[in-house]
Amino acid sequence: MYQPLLTSRYLTTRMIPLLAVAAVALCVALVIVVISVMTGFLDMVRSSGQTLMGDVVITYPIRGIPRYEDLIETIVADPDVVAATPVVDTWGLLRMPYPAGDAKESEQVQIWGIEPESFSAVTGFADTLHWDAVPDNVALDVQQDLFRNHAQLIMSEVLPQLDEQQRIALLRATYDKDLPDEAMAAHLAGITPDDEWSDRIGWFLRHGTDHAEVLGVNAMASIHRLEPRLEDGTRVKEDGLTLSRNGRPAIVSGLHVSKANIRTSTGDYQVASDGYWWMPRFEGTLTTLPIDNRGGMLEPESMVLPFANEFASGVYLIDQTRIMVPLNIVQKMTHLDEAKLVDEDDLTTIVGISPARATMVLVRGRNGLDPIALRDIVRSSYREFEARCEAADLPELERPPSLSRDPGLGILTWEEQNASFIGPVEKERELMRTLFSIVYLVCGALIVAIFWAIVYEKTRDIGILRSIGASRAGIVSIFLLYGLFVGVFGALGGVGLGWLVTTNMPNIHEGMSHPPLWLGIVLVSIAGLLGVWSCVYWRGRKLLPLLLGILGAVVLGALGVGELWLRSSGGVVLWDPAVYYFTEIPSEVDWASAWITAVAAAVVSVVAAAIPAARAADIDPVGALRYE
Repeated sequence: MYQPLLTSRYLTTRMIPLLAVAAVALCVALVIVVISVMTGFLDMVRSSGQTLMGDVVITYPIRGIPRYEDLIETIVADPDVVAATPVVDTWGLLRMPYPAGDAKESEQVQIWGIEPESFSAVTGFADTLHWDAVPDNVALDVQQDLFRNHAQLIMSEVLPQLDEQQRIALLRATYDKDLPDEAMAAHLAGITPDDEWSDRIGWFLRHGTDHAEVLGVNAMASIHRLEPRLEDGTRVKEDGLTLSRNGRPAIVSGLHVSKANIRTSTGDYQVASDGYWWMPRFEGTLTTLPIDNRGGMLEPESMVLPFANEFASGVYLIDQTRIMVPLNIVQKMTHLDEAKLVDEDDLTTIVGISPARATMVLVRGRNGLDPIALRDIVRSSYREFEARCEAADLPELERPPSLSRDPGLGILTWEEQNASFIGPVEKERELMRTLFSIVYLVCGALIVAIFWAIVYEKTRDIGILRSIGASRAGIVSIFLLYGLFVGVFGALGGVGLGWLVTTNMPNIHEGMSHPPLWLGIVLVSIAGLLGVWSCVYWRGRKLLPLLLGILGAVVLGALGVGELWLRSSGGVVLWDPAVYYFTEIPSEVDWASAWITAVAAAVVSVVAAAIPAARAADIDPVGALRYE
């Protein structure tokens, strides 16, 4: 039983085992952090794809699927299907409300025509809407827009409600703040043109704050009835859910379609120019290029639509390019709406009706249902729908594409639909796992070097053990046990360090983006004190403390100066969503990979320790006792 005793003694009486433990811990932590971030990135790809598209997707681009309502009815009749929704997917040009000549005046956008209610039932659309109400710093601008667009209506409703005291209060709040009380009545009588009152009310609505106190509650209620978003704290969210604004069909755009939404280091968003360019204030001109049944280009279609809300899916590429528009609007703009067919020889003769079409149908299955099983259910439902249409002997333009004969028709799971994106990410993760596994070789080499030095140092001890009867196997077991302890403690420490770093990734990113001033000052102060202490402590004594103190002072000083420089230069954005696709940093540990990494590190430590252990077992006892 001398092996555990000697192993414990070697571990607790020397500093060098701690270096081996630290080496193993750092190697394990590095692999855990990298693999966890890559796994989190892959999980985001998977979850966002399923959230934005449902479980199964039926696609037939450009021409679209006719009679999609009957298809959806057939699909949702299956008890395993929760909901299905039609989508028209196309591309277009969105003229933004920025000043003419702005570099981002027009944006190429991916247009999804949707039915909001069924689309929310299939996807997580309702949870992605970013604005619940008009932001406080935007309310005055919205009020200004309201007065500019409805000045005469507001005047006709507000002005008759103002009594003499309210008019005097309005005068004081605008241009006549210093007018004495005795002169106010006479001045009030001299203001008769409605235009002047209109100017005063408009200025006060834009720049004043106590509107209800001056104009009265009833007058403000009359104004807010013209703009319900100012009165209802949830109206902006409701507008986004219905894709409408004040009774008009509207656009819900991705958060990064607007150049004015700036993401802060904390992950929040703020609108530039003190909220002036808050997109749901404005309108945009949407232009599409329809394609006819023969694949030819038709005349462009344009429509002016207000913005109702903005959504944040968490996927930068989608938030930068996609907009949601009511399905019937997009069908009309792409000529996929219901239309009468006329005789080519006699344009006054109607020969049939071309039904409305959808280029995609998204399907959501019940919780726990495998997407592959749901895909098979949807395919079976489509065949039933197709057979029913064939039995009805419909005209060619009303027939759906054939599942067996038309290669353009696809019925895929959300993962199959996004395979071109998910596949490379999976391969990249495995490549990173393989490359960073080389760290194990570094870890093993460090342990071999450290243990070899220990064997060299303990040569006389080994000779004494051999001379009193210790076997070669016993000597080997000492160092193997030694390696096992180093590997286990190092692996556990690495798991803890990896967990600490991974779960605090957002905080680390925030710290790098906005470094705290106190941290730089503390690091520089400690570096200075350490340098002074080293010089004072030395005074001709041992050189090692002096060297270690100076090195510590240099490292801490460099870190402190670097931190202060980062702060003065505005910080460093480590996680740019434009590069990494997602707006959030993965911060969940991949525990399966973490424990595999920890076990592998412990095994590598034992295997690496076997080399110096064999060297120790081969030492000649007589030579070892004479060793100096």
